[in-house]
Amino acid sequence: MKNHYFLLFALCFLFACNIQYPIMQQTDASTGGMVATGQPLATLAGQQMLDKGGNAVDAAVASAFALAVVEPSMSGLGGRLQAIVRLPNGEVHGVDATTEAPINYDTATTPIVRFGYEVIGIPGVVAGLCKLLEDHGTLSLETVMQPAIKYAKKGFPILKGEAFRHTFAVDELKQFAGSRQYFMKDGRTYKEGEKWIQKDLANTLGLIAKGGRDAFYKGEIARKIVADFQKNKGILTLEDLANYEAKSSRILSGNYRGHELHGLWVPSFGALTIQILQILENLPMSELKDADWASAVSQAINLAYQDRYKQMVANTDSIVNALTSKTYAKQQAMKININGASLGDLQFNSDNDPEGWATAMGHTTHLSTADKNGMMVALTQSLGPNMGSKVASPELGFLYAVTLGRYLGVYLPGQRAASFISPFIITKDNQPFMALGAAGGSRIVSAITAVSTRVIDHKLSLDKALMAPRVYPDKDTIQLETHKGTGWKSAFTAELEKEGFKVKIIDKPARFGRVHAVLFDAKTGRWIGGADPDWEGAVAGEKK
Repeated sequence: MKNHYFLLFALCFLFACNIQYPIMQQTDASTGGMVATGQPLATLAGQQMLDKGGNAVDAAVASAFALAVVEPSMSGLGGRLQAIVRLPNGEVHGVDATTEAPINYDTATTPIVRFGYEVIGIPGVVAGLCKLLEDHGTLSLETVMQPAIKYAKKGFPILKGEAFRHTFAVDELKQFAGSRQYFMKDGRTYKEGEKWIQKDLANTLGLIAKGGRDAFYKGEIARKIVADFQKNKGILTLEDLANYEAKSSRILSGNYRGHELHGLWVPSFGALTIQILQILENLPMSELKDADWASAVSQAINLAYQDRYKQMVANTDSIVNALTSKTYAKQQAMKININGASLGDLQFNSDNDPEGWATAMGHTTHLSTADKNGMMVALTQSLGPNMGSKVASPELGFLYAVTLGRYLGVYLPGQRAASFISPFIITKDNQPFMALGAAGGSRIVSAITAVSTRVIDHKLSLDKALMAPRVYPDKDTIQLETHKGTGWKSAFTAELEKEGFKVKIIDKPARFGRVHAVLFDAKTGRWIGGADPDWEGAVAGEKK
């Protein structure tokens, strides 16, 4: 798919569905705002908010709710969320709405399982989106949710990738009444192009649109969630839901070659993203091409990932300052040997990592938006693995994320699950430059840093930076992206091996993160949007 980055979504399936896919592509430019998401209908939802006069937050919230309908294998109302916002006046804010361990959660007695009611924590997406809109949006909740409600109520033709992911989870989905009801038809999952109507989800969304976050956490939806959980060994209570809050995130800052870096502290992994870039700042990245670039980036990632558990200890200034320190980054960079080494002592030990950190293909979604006033939003939301817990409650229509069962580690009651989610904003001279983020588990951070250095150091256009092949270090081995349409040439592989690196060829798409980004071109005054060519995403600029 990567050789088709001007992927057009035709006005298809008109005979079967009232919802039409807009003609969109995976790169676009506009003097107004811009929306980039992992699904064309979600992009359209955000674009419609910009056309109504809404800002980048209005567009982001509309797109996020729409993704809960059209791409539920990746995210949804029962999942977690992290977002970072750059306001027109230059202020940067963040929202932490990740899932949380219930107050009566006991790791000693809870079974280690991968799906089912036992793995479900307190959802955060609805609280997070409502907070984001209340704090920084301009349109009403009912307005921004209308596209999502429309898609669920009227139905839409399911895309190939989404249909495949449902098929991949069919054995687990069959085990739960609600999941069978909403995600299966005649004993099977929906096929590509079939019209998919989700009336109960439309009703759930409608209740939220009218009643806000309280409709989900304290009202009818909460009561239905708890009633279902009580019947199925779940541990969520009305108290758990009522007490959940989306929080303001701690903002981290750094600098990369005159560009200001903005990320989020735990439970986001923005510190690692900043650290990697600041390590690379000490190397001549603009001069490094191909094998040398792959070598430098892989070693920097390995060095930073050694520190991933340090940030889990405590939210202290000393730890934050140490991980984002330029002095520390310079010390780490001195360990890198670009032209002849092995990962050796630089490798991070992933043997004890939670399953969710080490998965070969992380299942998450990211969106980025911007408006003509310079507001930027990077928002990442997730269910964990493909289709999360595989559980949907009857009468509600949405899936829940995996939080417990050690998928993301061991947590105490009330603790929030940390992950590699890292929505990121870059400014230049305190003016808008780029908003981006990724899906892909532990490859989220590596994908963001790869695209950032391609744009800043190699001066690639955003679409070419997204197309450029990526790397990921796995212990003592450098994994190389080589699938059709992109990839490292055999000569580069041979050069890395000659220099002493172990190399593993990965020829499958979407294994090195999926980045959706917006970039401001100060010379032309235009916003550029880019959707990852390994996915079915799309971008669209404000029409006005």
